[in-house]
Amino acid sequence: MTVAVYAPLKAPDHPVPSGDRAMARALIAALELAGYATQVASGLRIYDGRGDGGLQANLMAKAQMEVDRLLASEDAAGWTHWLTYHNYYKAPDLIGPVVCRALGIPYLQVESTRARKRLTGPWASFAAAAEAATDAADAVLYLTERDSEALRRDAPEGQRLIHLHPFLARADLPPQSDLSSPMLSVAMMRHGDKLASYRLIAETLQQVTADWQLDIVGDGPARDDVAALMAPFGTRVQLRGMQTGNALETYYAHASLLLWPGVNEAFGLTYLEAQAAGIPVVAQDRDGVRDVVAGVHPTPEEGPAALARDIDALLSDPVARAAAGATARAQVAELHLLPAAARTLAQALKDCAR
Repeated sequence: MTVAVYAPLKAPDHPVPSGDRAMARALIAALELAGYATQVASGLRIYDGRGDGGLQANLMAKAQMEVDRLLASEDAAGWTHWLTYHNYYKAPDLIGPVVCRALGIPYLQVESTRARKRLTGPWASFAAAAEAATDAADAVLYLTERDSEALRRDAPEGQRLIHLHPFLARADLPPQSDLSSPMLSVAMMRHGDKLASYRLIAETLQQVTADWQLDIVGDGPARDDVAALMAPFGTRVQLRGMQTGNALETYYAHASLLLWPGVNEAFGLTYLEAQAAGIPVVAQDRDGVRDVVAGVHPTPEEGPAALARDIDALLSDPVARAAAGATARAQVAELHLLPAAARTLAQALKDCAR
């Protein structure tokens, strides 16, 4: 049984790392652990970040050409299911529903969002296509409770809605952090929500009374802005640049805690990576964040002072810090590794095949 996998926003083999690419790759790993063969059906990127009607029309034409190519290919004859990752109004799946209808195979989506308010305005045609694609899905697997609300409200009769916990592309836990090194933040440096989180970090650090240091792992177009925010702290904050693979795991193996407020995070794989290593998290109680972060955290309304209090409490009490990390690590082991995801996906595929 072969599952055709498609990610309109960013293909699994896209050269630029991101959470989207990591999640698409994790889905493939989970499907294969569940016993399914996988094939990336198409690398065509469908994305309009500006609300450009001409671009949308051009991409729709390219998508139709891709549909024709796929239906004429030998590969399509071997597909038993189609799974699309991250269908939404800026990156709708213009291919999967048409191919599945022609082949008569089940169509599933993971992490799709409904945005009926976008049916008017500059993204109207893409929003309509995204809604139609979600309507066509036999099953939609949602990652966060926030996404499930609109999916339940607008689900057509008979559509399955299934909770797939966000997960890491690994079957077991990494080594336990010794919690001995500076605090850690891991995130891209982009303008908008990411920079808003970095700004909150700077405001928080001004109020921390415990002895602290912070390593920031990440890079991006807002690097100069992040550097300016952290400049007042001198050498207590170190910008470590982009780190991946073993280099990143070295930071997780020693960090005392992960500091990331999580402004408008979808969920954040960084939280799972840190908690898997037994690192406690200091974050705000936000939609998406609460789906993956263990423990109780302050609301955004409580501001940076509440984050500073959490940092002080963890840095001043090694026993409490270790206990919080152990709780987080146990939650990841239970819900957020490949075996749990493989079981959920396998059941969804079997149910849709019936």
